[in-house]
Amino acid sequence: MFNNKKENKINITTINQMLEIGKKLMKIIYFVTIICLILLGTYLIEEWHILNFIRDILIVISPVFIGIVAAWLCEPIVDFLQSKNFSRLLSCIIIYAIIIGLIALILCNFIPLVMKELKDFAITLPEILNKLKLWIEKLLNIQNNLEIKRVLLKLYGGIEKFIYTSSDNLPNIIIDIGKNIIGGGALFFLGIIISFYILYDFNKIRQYALKLLPQKWHQNTKELYERINDSLRKYVQGVLLIMILVFLTQAIGLYLAGLKEPFIFALFCAITDIIPYFGPYIGAIPAIIVGFATSPAVGLFTIISIIIIQLLENNLYQPIIMGQKTKLHPIVIILSLLIFEHFFGIIGMIVATPIVSCCKTIYLFMDEKMNEKNSLIE
Repeated sequence: MFNNKKENKINITTINQMLEIGKKLMKIIYFVTIICLILLGTYLIEEWHILNFIRDILIVISPVFIGIVAAWLCEPIVDFLQSKNFSRLLSCIIIYAIIIGLIALILCNFIPLVMKELKDFAITLPEILNKLKLWIEKLLNIQNNLEIKRVLLKLYGGIEKFIYTSSDNLPNIIIDIGKNIIGGGALFFLGIIISFYILYDFNKIRQYALKLLPQKWHQNTKELYERINDSLRKYVQGVLLIMILVFLTQAIGLYLAGLKEPFIFALFCAITDIIPYFGPYIGAIPAIIVGFATSPAVGLFTIISIIIIQLLENNLYQPIIMGQKTKLHPIVIILSLLIFEHFFGIIGMIVATPIVSCCKTIYLFMDEKMNEKNSLIE
């Protein structure tokens, strides 16, 4: 009898060890499978030129995409208003009245300011480029290294060519920019209209999409949707808030630095700030070039202003607003940025972090469910 009990204990211990090894192997297999699928997907996308096809489709359905994103962002506000005894229709009307009012305020105040700054910048551009040419000429006279001289001569020739062509092409460029703004504005306005109807029936659409799946998948699908939805919503809201703060503080800093048209460069810095790690440096380059072309003092103060804003973002904005929302290691983010940039360009760098964050959420969810199934009651 004692021997049987001992054998049973040994058997249970052995089974537990085997199950533990099996779980670890399954984790490795899942990880390798996910990596292989990602590599295969990116290879097929590049080889079959699927991106061009997807791009054409997205251009056509861009108002619907804008509508889905806008409705998704506004849905928590509607739920909050409904909890305060507002009807869903009235909640949607209130939100979109505020949105349209904000858009009208921007169009009436901010757009004319931006257009004025663009016009002033276009007028002063030849003068800035001429100053840059003179600076390069001085360097050419100073430098004795042939390789450096060759590079500076190429840069000099490019600037000279740009000066001559910019004045001739400037009216056409302004017309093209105006057309793009009008076309983009029309698509955005259509997307806002579509988003109103999507937002009003948001819960019905979600329930209908759930019905397309088998009944046994409903509970897990709801749970996974809530996790991804919560992660993405916090990420997007945090990014938008940081962009606004970077724009405001950067505009003040560049204005104090003496840079001409600070709002244009601050807006560019805020937009490029969407890209983690690399974005701030991309946004800083034009401001620094124009700053040094204006004067060495302005260039130096521009660099100081950008460094201060980056210190504020890294030590104040990011920790307080974003915190540990994505919970991704910096190396993982940098690698994802490099991979997505290689295959998808700037757009890939923008969507890299949220996509990798979603993949991590899905992986952790699957791992959790597998552990629940494989758990053994001792």
